[in-house]
Amino acid sequence: MPKMNLVEAINATLFQEMELNDKIVVMGEDVGVDGGVFRVTEGLIKKFGEQRVIDTPLAESGIIGAAIGMAIYGLKPVTEIQFEGFIFPAYEQIVSHIARIRTRSHGSYKCPIVLRSPYGGGVRALEHHSEAPETLYAHVPGLTVVIPSSPYDAKGLLSNALQAEDPVIFFEPKRIYRAFKEEVPEERYTIPFGQAKIVQEGHDVTIITYGAMVRVSMEAAELLKEKNISCEIVDLRTVSPIDTETIISSVRKTGRCVVVHEAPRNLGIGAEISARINEKALLDLKAPVKRVTAYDVVTPLPKLEDFHFPNAEKIINAVNYVMGF
Repeated sequence: MPKMNLVEAINATLFQEMELNDKIVVMGEDVGVDGGVFRVTEGLIKKFGEQRVIDTPLAESGIIGAAIGMAIYGLKPVTEIQFEGFIFPAYEQIVSHIARIRTRSHGSYKCPIVLRSPYGGGVRALEHHSEAPETLYAHVPGLTVVIPSSPYDAKGLLSNALQAEDPVIFFEPKRIYRAFKEEVPEERYTIPFGQAKIVQEGHDVTIITYGAMVRVSMEAAELLKEKNISCEIVDLRTVSPIDTETIISSVRKTGRCVVVHEAPRNLGIGAEISARINEKALLDLKAPVKRVTAYDVVTPLPKLEDFHFPNAEKIINAVNYVMGF
């Protein structure tokens, strides 16, 4: 079984699914000749040609608008937006049309677009290159929002997205694009949406997280072992839908919960998770749910990045708080 990093796993999945489904069309800025800004689509144009791997103008609204028409008429567009902070010119198209066309047409039309984009911080990039806007999409009915934390999960989740009949926002944490490798099966497999993964089991506190923050949480959990604190880590995989059942089961077991995400705190996924825990497991809690997040400011320039995003120290402080409550 080959070992792959996140970039390689996504690239291999696109190759595999495009060979199996000739309706898949990849399109975006520099996805063809250059293979994408992070080389995720490298080699696709050589294999599948310019009719299926399309270098578009620098116009996100145009990319998504064209993809909507293609999807309604039976193709499977996979659009790449170079950085998550560049999506906003197309946000109206996503919310007003992609997410609604099935409902608007009473099921006569579907819009099975997969919108891929690098996501989040950790590479010391500029403004609009390090955003974590998942809440803006998770709040929209009709959209599935996926954020993988590993090469294995990325392949399974992307394969599922490429076989889905409804739109999927597929955010790829750029911090871990080439951070590590793991074994990824060559054969086709899928991971269902809305099915969280227990990354490691524990009995003292539940850490709920996703994307690049899974590895940061694992680092914190390893350090907490020295204090004899056992952490259970839950990787959501998708933030819409959210696997409430796994969350509640874990929190009932541990009685304590810390939620970690690199998006701003206000109205973030952590707030939604906290609300669900309060609704379904309030009497099982031994301490209030604690959130470890970025601050409610525009992502700062590189010198402040380490201060802005969650790290192991911040997670450890949150765990110590709920343990000592």
